[in-house]
Amino acid sequence: FCDNHLVQRLTMKAATFFALLGSAAAFAPAQQSKSSTTTAINAWKDDTVVGITAPMGFFDPLGFATGKSDETMNLYREAELKHGRVAMAACLGWYVTAAGVHPAFDSQLSSDPLKAAEQLPAVGWLQFVLGCGAIEWLAVQIRARPGYVPGDILGAAYWVDDSDEGWVDYQNKEINNGRLAMVAFMGIFVQDLYFGNYGDQIFRN
Repeated sequence: FCDNHLVQRLTMKAATFFALLGSAAAFAPAQQSKSSTTTAINAWKDDTVVGITAPMGFFDPLGFATGKSDETMNLYREAELKHGRVAMAACLGWYVTAAGVHPAFDSQLSSDPLKAAEQLPAVGWLQFVLGCGAIEWLAVQIRARPGYVPGDILGAAYWVDDSDEGWVDYQNKEINNGRLAMVAFMGIFVQDLYFGNYGDQIFRN
C-alpha cells in the first residue's frame, strides 16, 4: 500500500511538472517584425479597458501577447477568465473539503483533497467529466452569438458596456481575484503534494 501511494504521489508530481512545461511552450510567442507586432498589441491595448490595472498595468513580461491578433488576444482573455473562475471555485472547494465538509459518498472520503481525489470512485469521476463537458459545450454555443464578449457567458454585454465605470470596475475585480486564485491554488496544491499539509495546517508550525 505504501509503495502504491508513493508511486501515485510521484506520478502526480511528474504530471504537474510536465503540465506546467507544456503550458509555457503552448504560449511561446511567434517571431514577427517588431513594427507590426508593436502596432498590433498597442491597438488592442488602446481598445481594452478591462484587465490592465494598477500597479502592473499591461503585464506581459514573457511577451506572450507579442504579435498576436485581436482574435487571439480575445481568446487569451477568455482562457484567463475561465481559469481564474475555476481557480476561485477550486480554492473554495479545497478548504470546504479540508474542513471535513464532504457529504457525498457517505462522507467516507478523506479531508485531504488530494487523497479524496484518489478515493473518488469511477462514478464520481464520470459525473465530473460529464459536467465539465456539458459546461464547455454550452460555452461554445454561447460564443457563437453575435457581439459575444470574451467570458460573458451570461450575456451581460447586451445590457451594459465598458463605458460604465462601475461595470469595468466589477470586471477588473473578477480578473484580479481570478489571477490571485490561480497563483494561490498552485501554492495550496504544492503544499499538500510535497509536504502533506492542507487546510489550516499550512499555517501551523
